[in-house]
Amino acid sequence: MTTTNSPAASVEQHDRELNEIRWTLLSLDELVEVYWDVIAPAFERAGHDPEAERPTHAWLSDNGFRGLVYALREYHDRTFGEFWADDLQLNQDEGYEWGIDHEETIALLESYLDSRRERGSLSPSSEDTLRYRLASYVRAYATANATPNLVLPVSRNTNIPAHEAVDAAWAAIDRLDGKLAPQTMRRVHEAVEAWYAHLVRRKRVTVNPVSGLEEEYRWSRQTENEDGSSADTPTNPALSAAHVQALSRAVETTAERMLVIALCAWGLRSGEVATLHRSQLVFGEDGDLPYVAFDERKNGPGEVSVLFGQDVAISRCRELAEQGDWNGYLFPSQRSNSGHISRRTVLNRFDTLAEQANLDERIEGHKPVPQMGRRFWYDAYTATHEQILDEVGEIAAEQGSSSASVVLDNYLSAERRRKLRRESMRKQLATAFDGDPS
Repeated sequence: MTTTNSPAASVEQHDRELNEIRWTLLSLDELVEVYWDVIAPAFERAGHDPEAERPTHAWLSDNGFRGLVYALREYHDRTFGEFWADDLQLNQDEGYEWGIDHEETIALLESYLDSRRERGSLSPSSEDTLRYRLASYVRAYATANATPNLVLPVSRNTNIPAHEAVDAAWAAIDRLDGKLAPQTMRRVHEAVEAWYAHLVRRKRVTVNPVSGLEEEYRWSRQTENEDGSSADTPTNPALSAAHVQALSRAVETTAERMLVIALCAWGLRSGEVATLHRSQLVFGEDGDLPYVAFDERKNGPGEVSVLFGQDVAISRCRELAEQGDWNGYLFPSQRSNSGHISRRTVLNRFDTLAEQANLDERIEGHKPVPQMGRRFWYDAYTATHEQILDEVGEIAAEQGSSSASVVLDNYLSAERRRKLRRESMRKQLATAFDGDPS
């Protein structure tokens, strides 16, 4: 007699249901249903309480639910944590996780968002973005100044001199400036300055410690390139496949090749390359796709698939491990308190490589910078999508459809679409790096 409640039957049912889910085609309401129908039972079988405990990103990934995190981020503009709190309506009493432990500061942040929402028609997606930018600042402030209290230095009854309040705010901005791109820094500053200005208008504080601060940094309101030079109009030039191939041929060390791989084959930001750690690298086994994991990124936790360069990353880790006393960073620095190189060092090393590779001094009128490697990755990905549409054009004709996109979305499974994208992207990267995909 066979019982459908046996562990084996439960696992088989889980696998069958998982293969049928097309994450990116589901609405938020449908994703909520999938959570309770599929994910929650699996989480409970693993010994957890699905209504009281939030699954970690590692657990979701290990159990085949990475598609949920991807769909939430790419198609619904929210993190899994926001989905957990806002859509599943769990842990409502805890609210948004600001990352600091100071009730008055959190209350002023929430009241500002309430005011923007009620008086300024703030959309949910815009509110999420604003929360992220403010949270980035307050977390950096707490770390830089060893206190989560952002109110005391600027309050009406404080004994702290105004210049010290300003210094504390600048320390937070300095900390962020080493991690974020100039455009992102400018937007974070605008959000923080608006928050402080709101508090000044409401007579909650007397000082806006970040007012005018942008004039001291290279990410001022004038449009700038990543190297700090000015531009009259916004532009996003990219390295070509020939440029990437030249860089790849010019490398002389594993560290240099790792730098080019991280920028151009993985599409990482300069700050992400500088802080890249061994613990973030999940190498593929038994056919699993390797990836780079991020606990904190622009849109929250995320992963970057490694379609090319896993062998280089493994070689780099072995090389560093053999040196002894390795702190885990792929680009360590003994002179830095952080233990890793800075974003500025990434820029400098890229400059050296560009010179070794004899890259053009100007690409579309701009000095070559690491951001152009990230733009190459995006352009390659876009070309991949267009190539796949061309390849499924014949299927569209057979189905009597005039749109290859319809066939791609409705007739091919999510797993098949991912496989096609990965295969095409691997070929493009292999061509650019003049080698075989790893």
